[in-house]
Amino acid sequence: MDLTPSPRAVELTANLREFMADYVIPAESIYAAQRRDLISAGRTHELPAVVEELKTTARARGLWNLFLPDESGLSVLDYAGLAEITGWSLDIAPEALNCSAPDTGNMEVLHMFGTSEQKHQWLEPLLDGRIRSGFSMTEPAVASSDAMNIQMSIVRDGDEYVINGRKWWTTGALDPRCAILIVMGKTDPTADKYRQQSMILVPMNTPGVTVVRDLTVFGNHDQHGHGEIDFANVRVPVSNLIAGEGDGFMIAQARLGPGRVHHCMRALGMAERALDLTCSRAWARSTFGKHLAEHGALQTNIAEARLAIDQARLLVLQAAWLIDNKGMADPQTRQQVSAIKVIAPRVACSVIDMAIQAHGAAGVSPDTPLAAMYAHARTLRIVDGPDDVHIRTIARGVLTPYRPS
Repeated sequence: MDLTPSPRAVELTANLREFMADYVIPAESIYAAQRRDLISAGRTHELPAVVEELKTTARARGLWNLFLPDESGLSVLDYAGLAEITGWSLDIAPEALNCSAPDTGNMEVLHMFGTSEQKHQWLEPLLDGRIRSGFSMTEPAVASSDAMNIQMSIVRDGDEYVINGRKWWTTGALDPRCAILIVMGKTDPTADKYRQQSMILVPMNTPGVTVVRDLTVFGNHDQHGHGEIDFANVRVPVSNLIAGEGDGFMIAQARLGPGRVHHCMRALGMAERALDLTCSRAWARSTFGKHLAEHGALQTNIAEARLAIDQARLLVLQAAWLIDNKGMADPQTRQQVSAIKVIAPRVACSVIDMAIQAHGAAGVSPDTPLAAMYAHARTLRIVDGPDDVHIRTIARGVLTPYRPS
């Protein structure tokens, strides 16, 4: 197993680090000020202008659509290291590179399973950064950690499908640029349990699609918004179905593998920045006659954080290698992807929490990025499958060979 990045990935890494240092990190304060102005004007979910400027710069530098192998020429392993770097500035960097969720997963779905018409209508403007999208899977009325519980109905009526149900946590749905949703629901409740679900394209402006509310995370409104959406007799053409009826679970698995690598590496990027901030503060602040860096308790915490990040990174890179070389259908790959989805957010939460403690009151204030980072890292222990579900998958993989014949 060779985890060495390709020469192109090494070159892009240097390019991206320079872009982050020279453009993205300095733009964070501008982004925050522009967001405050937009919120005051009642335009909570509009994109601050500075991000559009960063997108133009990133594109000119060749830092665009790096997540998609057929566009960038990179493997999942190659992109993993780049995703970690973008995690240092999560609100800005991924979007500046057109590599932010849920668009990345939706573009992967359209790239792998979309018809030529679907690609022309939706994939091309997404790749160009002209529109954004949402992914509607989770439902408020059922335990969506078990996707077989999903109740939204997708019923064929002649040349159309009629969609009824309610979704929530549709990230991006409040952004004015969100033009299309990929929606998962049941097309045949009587089929095999893994063949009941399908995915279908629903434009946001379709009659019957109503954004009920924007869901906050720890009381904060995300710029893109997390929508609770009602679908009432929503009609779309049969041609909007992705792949075939009953292919929903298969598409979800293909979508979630690389996406989990991206999430996990960005989480470790947050952890790295939290550790970086802590180490800088440790030499800048003194208590009881010596620098924080000279106190044994903080030294232990910093050492443990270094060990945890490095171990988690190796696990995620191994998962990326498995996706590249064995594919998501391989049981070892699936188990490893579940493992990283547990470990990386857990490590990020732990390291960021340590950094908050080292910063004292500043750590929970908007004067550092730590509070926002912690909220995101903690949320990652739920999105894309909660820890509990992934631990169950790992346990099954470990125990099955020991089951008596």
